[in-house]
Order: sequence, then structure tokens, then C-alpha cells
Amino acid sequence: MKRARLIHRGESTRIALDVTEHAFERLHGLLGRSCLDATQALWLEPCNAVHTFGMRFSIDVVFIDDRNRVVAIHCNVQRGRMLFCWRARSVLEMNANAAHVCGIGIGDRLAWRALP
Repeated sequence: MKRARLIHRGESTRIALDVTEHAFERLHGLLGRSCLDATQALWLEPCNAVHTFGMRFSIDVVFIDDRNRVVAIHCNVQRGRMLFCWRARSVLEMNANAAHVCGIGIGDRLAWRALP
């Protein structure tokens, strides 16, 4: 996985990202982790559907379209759920309630910048 920084509305944030590069990384996602720090997130691309089967903690799921605009946000998603968004090209998985804390809303532009 690539390490990156989340860009929100054109500004760098304190959120450190793992950006998936291969299908296996997307398939594995956050499985096996016991928690996710408030300043960490996972960017899945290409992706328009996620599941939380086998997860040990709740997450926020942010669906992002091909123009890097947020098209849907699902907060505090519990274990054993499936979410789809046919308009999405990418998905940002964050700690539960982190999207709200970061001020991420529908229509916001999100991107990532690789760390050196």
C-alpha cells in the first residue's frame, strides 16, 4: 500500500492514508485490524462497494465519484453490513464519526497526496 495524506477542499489534513494499489489490498481492506486511529484512514480505488463482515470496530464510509466529489457518507457503520454506491469510483474508510469531525460533507472534494 501507498502512504499518503488526505486532501480536503484543496488543503492537506492530518489524516494519514493507506492507499490500496492491488485487488488483494482492496479485498482485505481493514480486516484483521483491532482499531483505526482517529488520524488514519484507508482509500480504496477503484471501489464502489464495501462490506464490514469480520470487522472488529465501526467505521465511516465515504463514497467518492470520478471527479473526486463526495457522493454519499455512511456514519458509524456496524459489523456485518454491505454498502454500495454505483456512482462511486473510490471509497474512504475512516474511524467511526471521523467524517463528521473532519467536516466532510456531500459535494466536498477529496483527494490524496503521496508521502515521500
